[in-house]
Parts: sequence; C-alpha cells; structure tokens
Amino acid sequence: MPSSLPLIARTRAALHQAAARYATALQGQPGETATPDGALEAGLGQLQSLNAKLESRCLRVAVFGLVSRGKSAVINGLLGEVVLDTGPVHGVTRWPRSVYWQPEDLVDSEGVPWQIELIDTPGLDEVDGQVRADMAQTVAHQADLILFVVAGDITATEYDALVTLQRLQKPLLLVFNKVDLYPDIDRQAIFDSLSALRQSLAATAALPAPLTVDEVIMIAASPAPWPVRVEWPDGRVSQDWETPPPQIDPLRDALITLVQRDGAALVALNALHSARSIESEMVSYISQVHSQQADAIIWQFAKYKALAVALNPIAGLDLLGGLLSDLVMIRTLAKLYGFPITSHEASRLWRAILKSSGTLLLSEVGSVLLGAGKTTAALFSLVDSASGITALAGAMTAQASAAGFGSYTVGKAAKTYLERGCTWGPEGVSATLTDILQATDSSTTLARLRQEIQTTLAPASARS
Repeated sequence: MPSSLPLIARTRAALHQAAARYATALQGQPGETATPDGALEAGLGQLQSLNAKLESRCLRVAVFGLVSRGKSAVINGLLGEVVLDTGPVHGVTRWPRSVYWQPEDLVDSEGVPWQIELIDTPGLDEVDGQVRADMAQTVAHQADLILFVVAGDITATEYDALVTLQRLQKPLLLVFNKVDLYPDIDRQAIFDSLSALRQSLAATAALPAPLTVDEVIMIAASPAPWPVRVEWPDGRVSQDWETPPPQIDPLRDALITLVQRDGAALVALNALHSARSIESEMVSYISQVHSQQADAIIWQFAKYKALAVALNPIAGLDLLGGLLSDLVMIRTLAKLYGFPITSHEASRLWRAILKSSGTLLLSEVGSVLLGAGKTTAALFSLVDSASGITALAGAMTAQASAAGFGSYTVGKAAKTYLERGCTWGPEGVSATLTDILQATDSSTTLARLRQEIQTTLAPASARS
C-alpha cells in the first residue's frame, strides 16, 4: 500500500492483510483439516472489529477517577444534556458505559467528520483489588485517550491509579473538575501542583508515551448552585438558588483540537498496538496446537536428509537433494499450519532463510566441500579398504551432520514464519534466525544427528 495514502487507510490495509492471513488458516484447503477454530475465530473477529472502528472515525476516550469526582457530570457537560445519572453517593456508575458525542465542528484536517466515544467507569475506589485492576486495564487498553478526573489535590489512591495508567503508554489528560469550589489562589496552587505531578509522571515513565498531552484542564462540569437575592414588587426580599451553566469549554476545545491534530495517529497507533497483542495470542494458540507435530516433522526431515546425504556417493547431487528435501519440508509444515504454499513460494522462503544466516551459508558450503572429501575417501577405499572405510565414515558423518543441522534450522525458521501468519513480523528474517540459533543448542542437535547417522551406518560398516 503506497505510503502516500492517509494513515487510517494504511492502517486498515495492514489489519485487512493480517485478518486475511488467518482467515486462510481457518478455511483450510479442499480435503484438508482447517486449523482448530476456537481462538482463531475470536482473534479474527477482534481484528475485523478494529478495522470497523477505524472506518467509523471514532476516538475512544476512557474517563477515570475516584467516586464523587464528577466523571459522569463531565460527560454530561460535553454532551450538553443529562444522559448519565449523577449523585453524591457511591455506586451511581456500577459498570463501564459508553455514550457517543459528535459536535458539528468535530472534523479532522481532511474535513472528515469524527465522533468521540466517552466511556464512563466506576470510581476507582468503588471496587477493590483485582476487580478494579482488571476493569481499569481492560477499559484503558481499548481507549485511545484517557481522561483522569480529580477535584483537588491528588490522594494516595489517585496517585497509584495514575502511575498504573501511565504505564499503559496512553495519552492522558488530567481534568481538574469542580474548580468553582475553590478561591482563585487555592485553585491556582492546585493547578500548579497537578501540572508538576503530570510532568513528573511523564518524565519517569518507562517509555515515552506517544502523543502524550502534557496538560491539566480546569473545568466545572456541574457548578454548585449559588444564592440569589430576589426582590419582589411588594417590597419583599427572599433568597433563591441558581445553578450556573457548566464551565466545560476548555475540555471541549482540547478534545476537538486533539482530534483535528492527532486523532488519526492516536486511533491508528492504538489499533496497531491492539492488533499486535491479538496476533500474539493467535500465534501462541497456533504454536500450542501444532508445535509438537511441527518439531517432529522438522526432526524427521533433518534426520532423513542427513542420512540421504551421508549415503549418497556423488558430491554434486548432495546439494540438489538437500534443497529438494528442504522444500518438501517447508510445504509439509505449511500444510500443517493451514497456509499451503507453492513450490515457488517455498523456494523463495528457503532462499530468504539461507541469505539471512551466515551459519547456514557456511553449513551449505561446508557440506559441498565435505561431499567432495567423501567422494575422494570412497575412491581411496577401493585401494586401501581399511583406512579408506574409516576416512569415508568420518567424511559421511561430518557432511551429514552439517546438512542435517542446516535443514533443522531452516525448518525452525519456517515454523516461526508460519506461526506468525506467513510474516516475519517486525523482527525480520535475520533477527528471527539469530533468536532461533541462540535458542538452539547446536552441539546437542549435531550430537543427536551424529548418533542417528552412526547407528544407521554401523551395520553397513560391520558388513564391510
């Protein structure tokens, strides 16, 4: 997809491509068994939901805070009407609830209309322990932006919640609500304290949060009523209470500006981050289902390739036979994972693996040289049978071990490629192979191959 396309379009194309890969694994091929569909169907549905969210041009904003900080009132103030219940007692908001807000002037830089999904959450001190942590994690992961509503100086519970949310690396706005309850001097002192805290949290985060909005916004979503002196025509004087209009414009303007400037980047980054987590879970599931059988296939091909190379007396045929064996192994693994590929695609994958690994290149070159040595030893055995057979057995074992180890590593790399939906992911081929080679104890693998070869060759040696 050309990079000149808008960010949303490029992100949707990437998600569509990822979903298409796993849809292939689910469908399988005629006469074949498709990959077990439970976890894959769920993951595929999540990828498709992310794509639909991008199409809808919706910024998802989660509103957090303690009880009675005015979270629901903030949302009502933005909507311009009372949609969510509010009250001074605990438990008015018992579970996360979403409402949608679409001001007429909420358009991005391309003139495309956007909407904002506002997610009202229970007070962080309303539920305890793991329930609160799980709720906050789930909602915050789904959000593109977090509003954290306070109504004065930060408490210990609020600080702990802020630190936890900051670790999620989501843009976060601190909303100082109920400013009408403070004199100007106190209000400014609290604002300065919150600003310092916000900057401190951003500076000490493990990673710099993308597009973090380092800002504290002062509002009064539901101002307290004030007394009004009423003078009647008959001279009587009484007192009444009048509720001022919400002072919500600073937050409204900040959100609209944010959408216009960074809305596409925020939803795209969050969608890609979520997609990576979803794909990681799908890969883990696929690996659990097929890993043991795939490892058995890889070992069988490595062992048989090693034995075939060892017993082949003609050096030139070793490399060709080994290549054909690797290609059949790759196609067998692809069929197992539900991503059947052609011989041409298998050949391209084999070349990519070989070119990205110096170890495999040395293995192939060494196998050719050892093959020439094996042919020489075979010819020498015709003249001096005792020493010739010993030299031949040594050359056969060395060449076969090199060839078998190369096939084993190619199989492991192909397995990783298939588990990730026919993509190397962000790591690339070379980095993937480096991880595989570091994780593989080559001495142990070679020792197992030598043992297999020697066990097979022993009867032939005894007969000689």
